[in-house]
Amino acid sequence: MKTLNSIPTKKIERATKLLSTGLKIGGNYIRYYSEKLINREDNKNKLDQNNAKDIYDGLKILKGSPLKIVQMLSMEKNLLPQAYVEQFGLAQFSVPPLSGSLVKKIFRKYLGEDPEIIFDSFSYKSKNAASIGQVHKAKKGGKEFAIKIQYPGVSNSISSDLAIVKPLALKMFNLKLRDSEHYFNEVEEKLLEETDYLLELKNSQFISDAAKKIPQLIFPKYYSKMTTSRILTMDWISGVHLSEFVLKEHSQGVRDKLGQTLWDFYMFQIHGLKKVQADPHPGNFLVNNNNELIAIDFGCVKKIPNEFYIPYFKLSKKENLDNEVIFVDLLNELEILLPSDTNQQKTYFKKLFYKMMCLFTLPFHNKSFDFQNEKFWQNITNLSKILSNDEQLRKMNGNRGSKHFIYMNRTFFGLYHLLHDLRANIQTENFKRYLN
Repeated sequence: MKTLNSIPTKKIERATKLLSTGLKIGGNYIRYYSEKLINREDNKNKLDQNNAKDIYDGLKILKGSPLKIVQMLSMEKNLLPQAYVEQFGLAQFSVPPLSGSLVKKIFRKYLGEDPEIIFDSFSYKSKNAASIGQVHKAKKGGKEFAIKIQYPGVSNSISSDLAIVKPLALKMFNLKLRDSEHYFNEVEEKLLEETDYLLELKNSQFISDAAKKIPQLIFPKYYSKMTTSRILTMDWISGVHLSEFVLKEHSQGVRDKLGQTLWDFYMFQIHGLKKVQADPHPGNFLVNNNNELIAIDFGCVKKIPNEFYIPYFKLSKKENLDNEVIFVDLLNELEILLPSDTNQQKTYFKKLFYKMMCLFTLPFHNKSFDFQNEKFWQNITNLSKILSNDEQLRKMNGNRGSKHFIYMNRTFFGLYHLLHDLRANIQTENFKRYLN
């Protein structure tokens, strides 16, 4: 794969690249409608493939927040056409890496010396390249290390990148600018946190120490003396990415055991720590030769305040969903129903969220849940299609729910998809044994 000697860091450079990507998308639509008019063929799949490729090709050079958003979208397998899922999925751990000379420059700036002086050996060829940083392998004193290096300019460009992306997001999700700032602020805050490797070091050490009691779960050791705000050093642990693991044949017992570990790990964080790794995509997990789960990335960690945690999980209980008084109170508390809503809007959103919550909280309503359940996934896909085509919903204000929904929903959707890929059957209350 071709390496990069530089990344656009100035606002005008990045805005120009985003604009040129938008022009390519516009050209794709013109060709699509022209061919449809002349040949009367509705080749929507070809349009999706062209758009997905042009978006990914444009953003992979920019790195940072635009590519991170694409990575997040790749997890929405039931909301996006397959062409987008496949192309955007490359952003998880397969983007053009930095050149060796640029890597050396970053080492000199943040650790004061060339990598081959700090380590006995250092591979300039990255082992992994994603949206915010890339990983290199090094050796010292008989130990192997994984060194995560952040791309230049990523942190400084987040605010300006989001300002450019914001108008598109407002249109896509039917949001009103004056009422949606707290959502964008939440995304910006989390993206900025992901660029602070000293904060990631702190979160990694805290969560890995607290969760080490969960069996079949492995964490690398982190090294503060070789970590800065832009370089993070940890143990190198061998394994295959979860996305590769699920493509091979494994017994149901192995899949269930890995799925149970994953579920227990997330429920322990949410209910025990009130702090959770909110980026559960397959690039953040490895599986070793003993079929143990390795958690390797804590860049995106969401703190869950009690004022959100309590009503959020009350809403997941079947008895509260079926009690209209409690249900409406919780919808108000979670800012799903708004004081400005008309009676028509209240009726509409009560019905909509009842249907959504009954479906999405289904795993919590039984002591075991089979994530191979195709009816469950088909119902999610069908609901997504209904919502995307609902003209009444398009006319209403899309600013719904507390800002904390953004990363909590992302966490659960990501977790559900990982468990579906594993085809795991899990015990939903097993995690409780680790809470004390």
